[in-house]
Amino acid sequence: MKSKLKYVKKIFLIGAAGLTFFAFSACDDSSSAGDDDNNVILSGDSREESSDSRSNDKDEAISSSGKVTDKDSDAKSSDSKDSPSSAGTSTKSSASKEPDSSGSEGVEGSSASVPGGGSDASVYDADKNTLKDLRDGQVYKTTTIDIPSKNYSEVWMAENLNFETENSWCYGDNPANCAKYGRLYTWAAAVGRAEDECGIDHACNLGEGDIRGACPKGWHLPSQSEWEALIVAVDGSITEYTSSNTAGTKLKSATGWTSYSGITNEDAFGFSALPAGTRYYPIGNYGYKGYGTYFWSSTEETISYDAYVMGLDYRNDYAGKYVNDKVYGHSVRCLKDSD
Repeated sequence: MKSKLKYVKKIFLIGAAGLTFFAFSACDDSSSAGDDDNNVILSGDSREESSDSRSNDKDEAISSSGKVTDKDSDAKSSDSKDSPSSAGTSTKSSASKEPDSSGSEGVEGSSASVPGGGSDASVYDADKNTLKDLRDGQVYKTTTIDIPSKNYSEVWMAENLNFETENSWCYGDNPANCAKYGRLYTWAAAVGRAEDECGIDHACNLGEGDIRGACPKGWHLPSQSEWEALIVAVDGSITEYTSSNTAGTKLKSATGWTSYSGITNEDAFGFSALPAGTRYYPIGNYGYKGYGTYFWSSTEETISYDAYVMGLDYRNDYAGKYVNDKVYGHSVRCLKDSD
């Protein structure tokens, strides 16, 4: 059982100039980044898996958080990539629609009842690049990322999931943010389990294979290896995951991000990741909108019972691999099941 004292140690107040993002190394010039919806932030739980960036701070990290991360010996130096930690939950979304079960063409799944109402099925239109979630009638853009040179071809949602579950929220408790950014989910909500089964300090042991979780029928929550495969594919110059990648600029939306010198977001494959922000634990407030985003994976970190996330930050060109406490609120992108 991890000590809850770590959550006290990670609370920092905002100065008059805005948010100060602390991690386990010295602050960089991102300290001016902030969000007017946030007044306190946590730090230290979203961290790059890097022996290089942690080598000087390992003892401090262990003593203040009670856990260690896996290692990535190729990581960039921490002074350029410390990201604020995050988590999330929200109110009902104004984007929710009544389920529409008319028409059967292209329907995936059964008509079983599910929490949230409607049919447990989805309609994927490959010509229009859309996914209709029949549980609530919402329609999402999709993108096919097909890179033959990397032997990669997958269909991703091109918007964040906005299906209401327990322990999911709109950023700032504002339904308009759900419509734009999707909902923010705890990890247990993202994998479709109860908090007392798969939440903080619980080993969930989901097993092998695709984890559907909160995703529509026929789609699943990506594993960490599937996030890594995406990063390798869109980067174009690497053959295995390393934090020294440029996938971030390829995956981020070309608009909506706070500008930063030297960073040009291309949205080269239509993934269109927006800076959706996070919901922090245990205080339950929000921050980081406009500056970054994290996406849950279905993969659990077995030492500390945390979970892996893929993170994007406005200051960086890379897509990062982190671990985070399961109670924080992050975004969900769904990946189409293999045919």
